[in-house]
Amino acid sequence: IGFEIPNYIREEEECVYTREAPAKPEESAAEAFTDSSLFAHWGQDLSPESRRIALKQFQYYGYNAYLSDRLPLDRPLPDLRPNGCRNLSFPDSLPEVSIVFIFVNEALSVILRSIHSAIDRTPPHLLKEIILVDDNSSNEELKEKLKDYVDKVNTHKPGFIKVVRHSKQEGLIRSRVSGWRAATAPVVALFDAHVEFNVGWAEPVLTRIKENRKRIISPSFDNIKYDNFEIEEYPLAAQGFDWELWCRYLNPPKSWWKLENSTAPIRSPALIGCFIVDRQYFQEIGLLDEGMEVYGGENVELGIRVWQCGGSVEVLPCSRIAHIERAHKPYTEDLTAHVRRNALRVAEVWMDEFKSHVYMAWNIPQEDSGIDIGDISARKALRKKLQCKTFRWYLVSVYPEMRMYSDIIAYGVLQNSLKSDLCLDQGPDTENVPIMYLCHGMTPQNVYYTSSQQLQLGVLSPTVDDDDNRCLVDVNSRPRLIECSYAKAKRMKLHWHFSQEGPIQNRRSKRCLELQENSDNEFGFQLVLQKCSGQHWSITNILQSLSS
Repeated sequence: IGFEIPNYIREEEECVYTREAPAKPEESAAEAFTDSSLFAHWGQDLSPESRRIALKQFQYYGYNAYLSDRLPLDRPLPDLRPNGCRNLSFPDSLPEVSIVFIFVNEALSVILRSIHSAIDRTPPHLLKEIILVDDNSSNEELKEKLKDYVDKVNTHKPGFIKVVRHSKQEGLIRSRVSGWRAATAPVVALFDAHVEFNVGWAEPVLTRIKENRKRIISPSFDNIKYDNFEIEEYPLAAQGFDWELWCRYLNPPKSWWKLENSTAPIRSPALIGCFIVDRQYFQEIGLLDEGMEVYGGENVELGIRVWQCGGSVEVLPCSRIAHIERAHKPYTEDLTAHVRRNALRVAEVWMDEFKSHVYMAWNIPQEDSGIDIGDISARKALRKKLQCKTFRWYLVSVYPEMRMYSDIIAYGVLQNSLKSDLCLDQGPDTENVPIMYLCHGMTPQNVYYTSSQQLQLGVLSPTVDDDDNRCLVDVNSRPRLIECSYAKAKRMKLHWHFSQEGPIQNRRSKRCLELQENSDNEFGFQLVLQKCSGQHWSITNILQSLSS
């Protein structure tokens, strides 16, 4: 882009998959990183040489592989299940499960600990097999050393661990499908290869699927800290998404809290990543959308599809899995582009009139977006064949916390004719003062103009539990950003006349939003509210005609 993206643009959350082997860092690069986040809570007593090796591995994997290599593979985990879980009883006969682990260039000790914990904490009569899907790793120790380990296990239990190796990188989505294809048990659990299973995880899951094969189950996740590998308990949560279709944790629904039973399944609008599913049902419902690229959005798509097509998704508090959240995901520079493309596929197939929300959240025109989402005819045919419900039904019945934005009539970046390379921008998160900044079209420059004449700036607030959107308000003749619901309740000056290539004028104060030359300002202009002087503004995408 040719200039620095400001540091207040949010980092994307976990739900992330490492795509390819990084280049090994140069020896000298490590010297500068002695204050790295790796050493904040760990490793103070290491020699300089050990620190250098640990840091190099940390930069490669995004977690402390040096420490992992020195921890036992069968280390105990704290039992973090809610109290009532230990008293539950389960049917004698439950279906067997195949556990699939997917990896690319993962630390060998982390993979082996995942396998060990699966074997140690799943009753042997329920665990049919373990399938390892190697998505074309280049890391040498994942070839011979891993093969030796698998051969050793299989001498005791022939065929117990199967290895599927891809000859080229397929990405997480297709890797999951190839793991499913190799599985033979009636139930398949699809996991990352950097997890540790907690005691009693399997019985609650298999019981729920035995009762109703159209349930897709997620465990409750805890965090394995990337630096010291300690287990951090996460609160119980449902799993959902925002309007860009990034996955996220949600508060459990009100109906769950009313039960006052912390062992009860939590109804979940979507999935955050790892899940367990009836093997046949997964095929009937259409597996994952293999027309998606690499990964990102496929778990959201699966959740939406299952609900709309007659199944359900739930998180089980009594089934707990600890998962490493990496410190950095070093090899996903183009991750955002994949998630965006995948999100548009979901929007076009499943979201009916609400597909506009995904385009708006990503700040993309709905016609001629310039993004090739590939062929979606097979997915549309699947929806028709399964006689699925509408997305409106899904929002009302399954994800009522999601905010709807049917009143937006224009969106995009907002530019002033006086200086067209600058865009209206929310400025630093900690402040409520809008600024003009070089146009980059990312979230802080998203502008939404509504039929009630509000100008909203920044991220499109996903759910009612999130902070509300921020509206442009005239506060004592100064432009400010204030939560729309608060500004409305306090009857502040938040309504603006705006037509394309026209002024932006406050309905009550009659002042106009304009640029004023100011040599102290980084870009030579500041935003002011003043008597209208004829400056005009334009916005990128118009959904309905703007009448001034």
